[in-house]
Amino acid sequence: MRAHRVRALLMGGQACVFYGAAEFSRDTDFAILADAANLARLRRALAGLRAEPIAVPPFELKHLRKGHAIHFRCRHPAAWRMRVDVMSKMRGVEAFAKLWKRRTTLQLPGGARCDLLSLPDLVQAKKTQRDKDWPMIRRLVEASYFGNRKRPASAQIRFWLAELRTPELLVEVARENTRLARQLSGKRPLLRLALAGKLDKLEAALAAEESIEREKDRRYWLPLRKDLEKLRAFASSR
Repeated sequence: MRAHRVRALLMGGQACVFYGAAEFSRDTDFAILADAANLARLRRALAGLRAEPIAVPPFELKHLRKGHAIHFRCRHPAAWRMRVDVMSKMRGVEAFAKLWKRRTTLQLPGGARCDLLSLPDLVQAKKTQRDKDWPMIRRLVEASYFGNRKRPASAQIRFWLAELRTPELLVEVARENTRLARQLSGKRPLLRLALAGKLDKLEAALAAEESIEREKDRRYWLPLRKDLEKLRAFASSR
C-alpha cells in the first residue's frame, strides 16, 4: 500500500494488535479513500499482491461509496491466501479526510511505516452487531487506560469516559474527573451511575448501551444486505 502511495488506514484485528489489544486475524482490513485516483493506485497494489476479488460486490467505486466492503484473496507467495478487505464508509465513522488527519503512524521493525485508524476511530468502527467486536472494544480502551493513566492527556480522559466498558475502571476515571464526567453525562447518562459507584446498575446500563448500538448496526446493514442479495442473484444468472 505504501509503495503505491495508496491512501489507506489499517483497521480491524491487525490494528488491534498494534494498539495492545491482541487479536489473531487472517484478514488485513483497510479504510481507503474512495476516489478514482486512489482506486487506480489500489489496483496496482493489489496486482502486486496478485490479489483477486472473492465475493460480491465487484471492485467498483460506487459500491465502496455505498458502504460495502470489497474482499480479495492474495496469491503472492509472501502473502499466500491472505485476505484483504477494503472499505471507505462505515456506520458512525467520519469521512476519510478526517480519519486521515487523525491517523496513527507507527514505525515498524526494519524502518517501514504503517498508518492506522486512530484509536477512537477504531473503537467506533468496531461498534457492530458482531459478538466478537464488543470484548475487543473493551480491551482496546483498557489498553489505552493502563498505558496512559499515570500522565493522561485531557483528550484521553474524555475518550475513557466516553468509551470505557469496564465498570470498575469507569467508576475510577469518573471519580478522578468528577466535573468532566458530569459534563459528559448528558451524552452518556450512565456516567451518573459511575459517579455514584453503582456497579450493578452500571453493568446493566453498559449492556443496554451495547444492545442499542448492535440494533443501530443491524438497521444500517439491512439495505446493504438487500443490495448484496441482488448482486449475488445477478452474478449467478450470468
